[in-house]
Amino acid sequence: MIKRTPMLAGNWKMHGTVSESVALVEDLLARVGDVADREVLVAPPFTSLHAVAERLEGTRVRLAGQNMHWEDKGAFTGEVSAPMLRAVGCTHVILGHSERRQFFGETDTSVAHKVRAALRHGLTAIVCVGEQLAEREESRTLAVIDSQIRGALEGLAPGDFAHLLIAYEPVWAIGTGKVATCDQAEEVHRTIRDIVAELAGASVAEGVRILYGGSVKPDNIDALMREPDVDGALVGGASLKGEDFARIVRFQA
Repeated sequence: MIKRTPMLAGNWKMHGTVSESVALVEDLLARVGDVADREVLVAPPFTSLHAVAERLEGTRVRLAGQNMHWEDKGAFTGEVSAPMLRAVGCTHVILGHSERRQFFGETDTSVAHKVRAALRHGLTAIVCVGEQLAEREESRTLAVIDSQIRGALEGLAPGDFAHLLIAYEPVWAIGTGKVATCDQAEEVHRTIRDIVAELAGASVAEGVRILYGGSVKPDNIDALMREPDVDGALVGGASLKGEDFARIVRFQA
């Protein structure tokens, strides 16, 4: 069985001025800068990327953009491109987050374009999928996840999967304080791995890391990380507090 390195990623969303972001990352580095057996990543707002990148230079903590356009450049007011993220120091980019889908009209098709652009420019894509509360209540969770995964990833070459992670974020659990049970999370993660196996082969699927997101906190991370197909977490609110995120990074499974 392939051993997958855990990834703990903090999505800061629209929080933090430049000075606040720098203070947060310095606090985080003081708490987890010595962690070596798992990967740590932060995704500050675009305005803070450069300053945070300077503080992260020479450390093990990675930097991600929260979104990007699929074109390299052009008349797309308010957007940023993969080359821009690379130039500022990003190694990763979050794509298809439910808030982008819900508030900004992103679709599986647009996510697919972004995934290909990210990979083309050497960024590791963190591809988000997840169901609405009504879809779970109607027992359509696995069908929704299947559609989103295939829509975003179908047509990729098997080698491309080494440069992406998948984040399962049940929309009903994001920022609500609710969290999927460990069994619910594992069921979806196992399904995602099975879909990737269909798309790229079983050995590739065993190497793909699948993160859980949705009200991840210090008091539930240990149980979640005990599940065999949960390879880390994409953390929202709890990543804005150095002490809380450090505890998540130092999970004990």
